[in-house]
Amino acid sequence: MQSWKVTKLGEPKEVLALQEVPVPSVEPGKVLMEVEAAALNFFDILLCQGKYQEKPPLPFTPGSEISGVVRDVGEGCNVKIGTRVLGTPGLPNGGLSEYVVIPEHSVYEIPDSMSSSEAAGIFITYQTTYYALHHRANLKTGEVLLVHAGAGGVGSAAIQLGKAIGAKVIATAGGAEKVKICQQLGADVAIDYTRDDFVDIVKKETNGRGADVIYDPVGGDVFDKSRKCIAFDGRILVIGFAGGRISDAPVNHALVKNYSIVGVHWGLFAKLYPERVKEIHQKLMNLYEQRKIHPLIYREFDLKEVPEALEILAERKTYGKLIVTISK
Repeated sequence: MQSWKVTKLGEPKEVLALQEVPVPSVEPGKVLMEVEAAALNFFDILLCQGKYQEKPPLPFTPGSEISGVVRDVGEGCNVKIGTRVLGTPGLPNGGLSEYVVIPEHSVYEIPDSMSSSEAAGIFITYQTTYYALHHRANLKTGEVLLVHAGAGGVGSAAIQLGKAIGAKVIATAGGAEKVKICQQLGADVAIDYTRDDFVDIVKKETNGRGADVIYDPVGGDVFDKSRKCIAFDGRILVIGFAGGRISDAPVNHALVKNYSIVGVHWGLFAKLYPERVKEIHQKLMNLYEQRKIHPLIYREFDLKEVPEALEILAERKTYGKLIVTISK
């Protein structure tokens, strides 16, 4: 089978090698997946560069979100051969391969109505966002949700899940194309932050009250400005720092305006409560079949195009998810 290997640390196009390796054998408690699609994430680039917090031994295969079909099962497994699943393989044996062996607890059954590309791109972004909006923010019907980077992976999920809850969704994005995407995803109001001040528009749309929940995967200046348009009893969800700067959170301001700054560490939640992750997965699959959510895919690439795809991802000019389709 073919498998991408990081043979040394550096830029993806310089350190990735597509190698011919044996199909791995199953072990007790694990399943063999034939991979049909894999999602690319920014941390795949960091892994290649050796800048990610996890540093697997060389050589290793990146790829943390995949979909495909179970082709073999190890002793003690309950999943049936032939089942369509999405999976979350761990390092050093990631999913940018034609086949991968992963623990049974890391595979999740998907409906026949879901494409392989959608399945590969749904897990981390929608799990993170469902956990953020339902478990951390307790977003309610009729509340106002402000979503930053609405055309991104988690941002696009937040727009759809916010609308599924029954919130009024205001989204920000950079440029006319991404604003249009936010509108197509269901945002009630979409703001081009490169042209307009989202603080003023949020206040206008809420009669000066502000947003009840702010979903912030950007940080930096965006977080600082968000504090100016958060409502009384509001919740600012700290999802990440795509803007590059980790903001300071002046607690005196949170006290005076009576809002909460809420951390969202879905990865730790998933490790501590794996059964609740499976519950969220089933709820997400139900929402998908009700056509209330659908993963936003920027572009599909062939397995041989992985270095090129990661280079495009590194430019941060994409939207949604970049998917690698693996044809045998």
